[in-house]
Parts: sequence; C-alpha cells; structure tokens
Amino acid sequence: MQLQEVLYGVAITNLVGSTNREVSALVFDSRQVVKDVVFFAVKGTLSDGHAFIQATIEAGASVIVCETIPEVKNELVTYVEVENSAAALGIMASNFYGNPSSKLQLIGITGTNGKTTIATLLFKLFRELGYKVGLISTVENHINDEVIPATHTTPNPLALNSLLKDMVAADCSYCFMEVSSHAVVQHRIEGLSFSGGVFSNITHDHLDFHLTFDNYIKAKKAFFDVLPKSAFALTNLDDKNGMVMLQNTKASKKTYALKQLADFNAKVIENSFSGLHLDIDGADVFFKLVGSFNAYNLLAVYGTAMLLEQDQLSVLTVLSRLTGAEGRFEYITSTQNIIGIIDYAHTPDAVQNVLSTIQDIRKGTEQVITIIGCGGDRDKTKRPIMAQVACDWSDKVILTSDNPRTENPQTIVEDMEKGVSPTNKRKTLSIVDRKEAIKTACHLAKPGDIILLAGKGHEKYQEINGVRHHFDDKEVLMEQFNLMG
Repeated sequence: MQLQEVLYGVAITNLVGSTNREVSALVFDSRQVVKDVVFFAVKGTLSDGHAFIQATIEAGASVIVCETIPEVKNELVTYVEVENSAAALGIMASNFYGNPSSKLQLIGITGTNGKTTIATLLFKLFRELGYKVGLISTVENHINDEVIPATHTTPNPLALNSLLKDMVAADCSYCFMEVSSHAVVQHRIEGLSFSGGVFSNITHDHLDFHLTFDNYIKAKKAFFDVLPKSAFALTNLDDKNGMVMLQNTKASKKTYALKQLADFNAKVIENSFSGLHLDIDGADVFFKLVGSFNAYNLLAVYGTAMLLEQDQLSVLTVLSRLTGAEGRFEYITSTQNIIGIIDYAHTPDAVQNVLSTIQDIRKGTEQVITIIGCGGDRDKTKRPIMAQVACDWSDKVILTSDNPRTENPQTIVEDMEKGVSPTNKRKTLSIVDRKEAIKTACHLAKPGDIILLAGKGHEKYQEINGVRHHFDDKEVLMEQFNLMG
C-alpha cells in the first residue's frame, strides 16, 4: 500500500521525504522492524520509542512517524512528524487494513462493571438471531464460532484492525467490543467508526493509571465525545454520572433505567438463584441470569438490540435462554448443598453489588463466606475499602492473594486489613495462599451456606513476579466440593 494512502486523515505537523513509496507493514515495537516498514515512535509508560529511531532505520524501517524529527536524518527515510504518535497509529492502522470498522456495525461498551457481560450477551443474542458477529472482550475474542484468545480488554490498534478485517472477511454484520478507559487514553480506538456506544456504570477503579476519579470519568466520556451523529449513545440513567457521558456527544442520546423513567425500562419482579423475573418494557420475562446488576446488563443489551432495529419478541425470547460470561456470578452447588459463586468483582462497588445480590436471594439463616484479594501493582487506595465492603456484607471473610504481580502478597493483605474495623476482626481471617483460603472456606461452610470467590472470575492463572502460574478458582472449588461429597 502507498504511504500517502495510509496517511489519509492524519494531522501532520512536519514532513521530510516522499510519501510516494510502498509500505509493507506498520510497527510500534522496535524489535519487530524489517525492511520497508513504518515505525511509530510512541511514548509508552515504560519506554519512549523515539530512543529507538536510529536502530529501526538500521533494521530497515523506511518511514518514521514521530513527535519530534531527529536532528540527524537519513535521506532514504521519510519522517512524518505528528502531535501524537499513538493517535496517528490508530488512524493509519485503520487505513492500512482498509477501514474495516466502517464495513460492519461496531458497538462499543464501556463502564467499570458489566462490560464483558453486556458484550458477551450481545454477541450470543445476535448469533442466535442468525447474524454473523464478532466479539472483542476481556475473556475471549470471537469471529462467529471461531475463538481467538484475548490478551487485553481492548487490543492495540494493529491487532484490533487486523481482527476487524478478519471479521469483515467472514461477512460479520456486527461487532460488539469492550472499550476500556486505558484504550481511550492510549488512543487504541483512534480511527475506528462506531455505530453505537453503551455506558454501564462508573465506580472507583484504575486510579493507579488515571490518578484521579475525575480523569477516569473524562476517559470514559471521551469515547462518547467522538461518536458520530449517525451513531447512538445509550447510557444508564440510574448511574449518577450516566448523563455526564452524553454531555458533548453528537450521537443520538438514549437511556435505560430500573429506578426512573427512561427510553428502556425494567422492573425486578423476583430475584432468585434460579434467575431473574423482570418486567422489561411491559413484557413479563424470566431470565437465567441472577442479580439486580444483571437486570441492568440485560436492559442495556435489550436497549442496544432495539436501537439496532431488532424484533422485540425475538430478542426477549433469545435473551431468556442465554447464560452470562464465564466467571460472572457463575455458581455451582456441592452435594452438601453449599453454593459456590465465582465472580470477577475486583472493585469495591462490584463486590458490594455481588454481595447485596446474595443478601437479596438468601433465606436468612445461611452464612455468606467471602474470599477476597486485591491485585498487586494496581490502585492501592481501594484495598482497605474492598476488605471493609466484604466484611460489612458477609458473615465470614478470608483475605487472600489475587494476582500479586511484583508486590509482596503479605503486604497487599496487610493493606486490606487496614479496612477491617475492630468489630469485624472476629469474623476475618488472613490466608495469603489462595488455594488454602478456598479450602478453609469449604471447611467452614455448612449445608446451605454460600461461598463467594471474588476477584479473578474467568482467569486461569495467578501472576506472581512476572510469571503466570495455572490457577482457576472454579477448578479449585470443584475439587474441594468433590472431596466433601
């Protein structure tokens, strides 16, 4: 492809050299440079690509996209100076792969909690309705029935556009995609054409990256700010920042709610371990998903389907049969009638949502035993709050490891312990080894009790000092349940 075609739509501040040249690939990792590639000097959190410009030219890069053109230039190389290399990468990646997002209906889902469930349910729903569909999510990516493992909630622009191009080649009409706040700030979605955006909620998370809650809100809002007039923007009216998301969007503004009048409404009639009974826009429907937070997720899915002009009866019929995403309020029952719930909840609000749902459903006599940890190298301010929420809503709490990463797991647990009040100390244990924590919970549980494993959900690993060791909450719990039988 010609460089001038790949540069379409990029705001260039300075250009040295010819744009009339062939480009073989786009690269932002200096180690992947080969002959005739475009190298993007991106300023990352750990390193600055500008430091590798000379090395990439020696390795064969013929075009350099950078924020500052080097003083010493190679006359055989084209230098493209831009304000933001990461943003230019997004636009050029779209051009290089033939702007695949404009050839299907791409719907982005953002928010602190619920993104994966909403995206997964939309994917399953539209597959059942007979469409060819793509999914880009935290758990896994899909092109129709083909599964592609996921490495990030939102992939980098090259992986993302390559994936979308494959979806177009597979005749997909829709793609449902999680949009993380990191992806917005790091310009991973730059250059994409969205047909719609969905907002679930926003709560305390990722402050290690965004530094302030205000920055976090702005990152989510920035996604809606760039939606075109032809798109829709669907927001949760019950979330106090729901309407903030739509303040500056050009898209058609739509709302959903359980507590007030909105474009799409639902009312919880009954909530039990067997599912949710809802009145959804006047239709009486029983769903397999559990919990009031899932009533919001189902309503967001329903609203999106209606905005995509699907038939109401068909949508509700299919939705009533669907199960959620792996590791999202996934529960199993032992032979002794102990209920184990595996959930990805890793923010104070998500933990409270899950535990309040359990409180709504429980009969009253059974114990709720919560196993909870916090990730290392992440927002430390939420650690005591997570422990406090778990204690306030549980009969017994075991503080343990999540993914300690490069931190000492004992230190993380000690940070959590600071949120345990003197009155809650008697019902709290600290067991750093997560497997031992699960075993202990199973020994403490009596028939009818409920064990919540919070934090890791679908993950099949535990990351310790840069190494991912196999670890699956559900697998460990099933093993304990079978031993008890």
